[in-house]
Amino acid sequence: MNQRTAMVEQPATPDWPARMQILAETAQSPALRDYYEHGAPSGDTPMSAVPMVALDFETTGLDADTHSIVSIGLVPFTSERIRCREARHWVVRPVLPLHRESVTYHGITHSEIREAPDLREVLDDLLASLAGRIVVVHFRNIERSFLDRALRWRLEEGIEFPVIDTMELEARWHRQKKPGLWDRLRGRKPASIRLADSRTRYGLPYYAPHHALTDALATAELLQAQLQHHFSPDTPLRDLWH
Repeated sequence: MNQRTAMVEQPATPDWPARMQILAETAQSPALRDYYEHGAPSGDTPMSAVPMVALDFETTGLDADTHSIVSIGLVPFTSERIRCREARHWVVRPVLPLHRESVTYHGITHSEIREAPDLREVLDDLLASLAGRIVVVHFRNIERSFLDRALRWRLEEGIEFPVIDTMELEARWHRQKKPGLWDRLRGRKPASIRLADSRTRYGLPYYAPHHALTDALATAELLQAQLQHHFSPDTPLRDLWH
């Protein structure tokens, strides 16, 4: 098998166009119904033709059941172009109070939160920016779980959407490589698949972390680099999405 297309076998992924059609028929929220009606590209679509949007959340913690979203960044892009003029960033008011530790982590202050809208007030714009595009994230458990919980809290209805996870792609090529004897003797650790470390391997510039818009841009650039190094323009979307 060609080295550029060889992949570790992945778990079965839903037929996302069909799943989105079913969700559009059953959604109770008009905003969610409109989002689902835009559908998703088929798994046969070559990556060179896939419309994407990098998405990043800053949150008050890592548990979607007890923590909240405090900022959202998104950047639309394709395999060849990043659409910075269409990028969006929102600070939103969390359901629960900020903790001192989270303020230190992402730099969003109590005064910013007091003046920020609730997520419900920006939801239509957020979903419109995601509609018809494949969401790209670095560690899908954050964006998927936090957005689902946030909508269940406000709409009494969750959300499903396909994603490409740049962290998972890095794990395919690095974490699953067994260290050789010399590596073990030297105590060499497995390669880090954190966003900044992953970008360094492709010669991408360093960006200060923990700002949702900057991290979304960093994720978009990382996927473009991954596509250049490990795939071809004709690689089908199904080889990457979840």
